[in-house]
Amino acid sequence: MTDFTPATPVFNPILDHQAELAKAEEGVAALAAKRVDRWYPKYHIASNGGWINDPNGLCYYHGRWHVFYQLHPYSSHWGPMHWGHVSSADMIHWKREPIMFAPSLEEDKHGVFSGSAVIGDDGKLRFYYTGHRWRSPEDRTDDWQVQLLATPDNDELTSATKQGMIIDCPTDRVFHNFRDPKVWKTGDTWYMTFGVSSAEKRGQMWLFTSEDMVSWKYERVLFEHPDPNVFMLECPDFFPLKDKDGNEKWVIGFSAMGSKPNGFANRNEVNAGYMIGTWEPGGAFQPETEFRPWDCGHNYYAPQSFNAGGTDGRQIIYGWMAPFMDPAPSMEDGWCGQLTLPREITLGADGDVVTAPVAEMEGLREDTYDHGAIVLDGDGEKIVSDDAEAVEIEMTIDLKQSTAERAGLKIHATEDGAYTYVAYDDQLGRVVLDRQTMKHGDRGYRTAPLTEAELAAGTLDLRVFVDRGSVEVYVNGGHQVLSSYSYASEGPRAIRLAAESGSLTVSSLKLHHLKSIGLE
Repeated sequence: MTDFTPATPVFNPILDHQAELAKAEEGVAALAAKRVDRWYPKYHIASNGGWINDPNGLCYYHGRWHVFYQLHPYSSHWGPMHWGHVSSADMIHWKREPIMFAPSLEEDKHGVFSGSAVIGDDGKLRFYYTGHRWRSPEDRTDDWQVQLLATPDNDELTSATKQGMIIDCPTDRVFHNFRDPKVWKTGDTWYMTFGVSSAEKRGQMWLFTSEDMVSWKYERVLFEHPDPNVFMLECPDFFPLKDKDGNEKWVIGFSAMGSKPNGFANRNEVNAGYMIGTWEPGGAFQPETEFRPWDCGHNYYAPQSFNAGGTDGRQIIYGWMAPFMDPAPSMEDGWCGQLTLPREITLGADGDVVTAPVAEMEGLREDTYDHGAIVLDGDGEKIVSDDAEAVEIEMTIDLKQSTAERAGLKIHATEDGAYTYVAYDDQLGRVVLDRQTMKHGDRGYRTAPLTEAELAAGTLDLRVFVDRGSVEVYVNGGHQVLSSYSYASEGPRAIRLAAESGSLTVSSLKLHHLKSIGLE
């Protein structure tokens, strides 16, 4: 299959890119001027106004961290995609950069869809992204997606030049979906993979190779999801990690479109996860684990990772907190969507993935209140904070000394009785994030499992990040994570420690107030 991989990029401009970018900036500014901040994040990345989804183009380049994201600048609902952009020297203090991409080519006229960034052997950055267009814009039933290349105009990445299409879509072999390129180098060869819905409607990732990062050749299907219900592998990722014995494992990540709910699994509309296995150039990925979620919360989707490179070497991942409902509460406030905190990916001693907040997140702390050890009698409660807008809580529960059936933190607890509950459920042997009392947004609960070894250890470490409209819960150092929106009611937002039907022993509890990252 070489008929859809041109030797040189195909470039078909139909609009003035700079003029489209200027209009997009005006669109965001108009929404930002009327934005309501009751749930707008203080220390998570979000657009000034409008809708955002997938993180894109993540990289560390010339001394700065860069995060791009899918952006609709004219509405707080999904629409024709652009690329928004923020950057930071330390992952703590961020600044807004000019919008990077807007639709302007025939191949991306209905959306500059997701993609990644990679630094070549010459030290220069390249962007790879999907161009989206509807064959029938009126009913949006038939899309045509292709892969494109762009190069930055400067080392600050404040603007870029589109080079054109490098991989067309073989429409006879693909059922609509053909997107989200990820590029890396192994040995002397550059590789690209992206998600595909095959003509048989099976979720696949295809593999391409290149010597010059411009001209690409189809190699094979890198992976096909074994579940026939999964018709597309969105936002694919693929990277190596070392296990505790120094062996190389490959982690394949994707968002499985079409997966069906099964017990605690696949409870969201679409579900992002990974498998661990092995891969050798020229072959297919060989999974050694089942599909596992990156995050067990209500609102996690479309993650992208990147390697920081150099002496750093960390594999860092951002996810999108997807609302999974329309309308979402924040839409009426002029914005919708935020990213998670950056997390470092490692393989734990048990061989499974661990995703913990990067060490830089400790730099967000403004002050610390140490509550020390706390014991609650049966059905007891204790106020941890009268009004918590942006905080981090570190808590260790002594499971052996606690008898409560369920116990933990009531987050965003307001006078109307609403709260989001982050708790250990002894009957389930799981950590639960429960929104059943919330006034705004959808409700329901999600759970994160604990292994037999974690339960036998007798202690449970929780690290809970509370922002104005969201909560992220890291279980036992990031062995599991739950990320969910939590749209608080009006008035002070307390945090309460609670025990149900039994006692709770907390061996330590610290609360840190967190500062703004500068994007409000």
